[in-house]
Amino acid sequence: MKVVAFNGSPKKEGNTYNAIKTVAAELEKKGIEVEIVHVGNKVIRGCIACGGCSRNKNERCVLDKDEVNEWIQKMKEADGIILGSPVYYSAIAGTMKSFLDRAFYVASVNGGLFRHKIGASVVAVRRSGGIPVFDQLNNFINYSEMIMHTSNYWNVAYGAAPGEVTQDEEGMQIMRVLGKNMSWLMKVVEAGKSQVKENEKEDKVFTNFIR
Repeated sequence: MKVVAFNGSPKKEGNTYNAIKTVAAELEKKGIEVEIVHVGNKVIRGCIACGGCSRNKNERCVLDKDEVNEWIQKMKEADGIILGSPVYYSAIAGTMKSFLDRAFYVASVNGGLFRHKIGASVVAVRRSGGIPVFDQLNNFINYSEMIMHTSNYWNVAYGAAPGEVTQDEEGMQIMRVLGKNMSWLMKVVEAGKSQVKENEKEDKVFTNFIR
């Protein structure tokens, strides 16, 4: 089994990375492979609302000058997905947000590529704004019909300078418990596939309030 994790921080081994690594360590103890993809240092353009991915139905964003399409396929092939971001003005870091908007929309209009995968959000913050970012990341998981597990508190860890997050004792416990619960849920879902038939996906209904 495999998990792909996305580090939305511009720092390769900053606090977001360290939080993800703590989760990953617990997954790897259970034999689950983890790949960490560094998103935050890339140049990623936001969605241009062209609708091309919906028309083409080829599991690709029409903006093909970056790595977003490659990352979409990594998520499609993985059993679990971790979304990690630092806090920028109580919001997801800009590059990470641009990636998520495009990737999750492509997945949605191409039959629900991430449906029933196990998903988790991880946030690193200096002081305030962690919970809003946690909620924002969870929106992508919820909209995609993914399965979300929990820890023993909100998945937010505190630190300013790179590596300081490892000094947040409670934050590190949150990440360890998150990793343990993720590995358990992944194995439960995998074992259950032979016992319980997956429910059929419903076509999305869109209701516009201006007519």
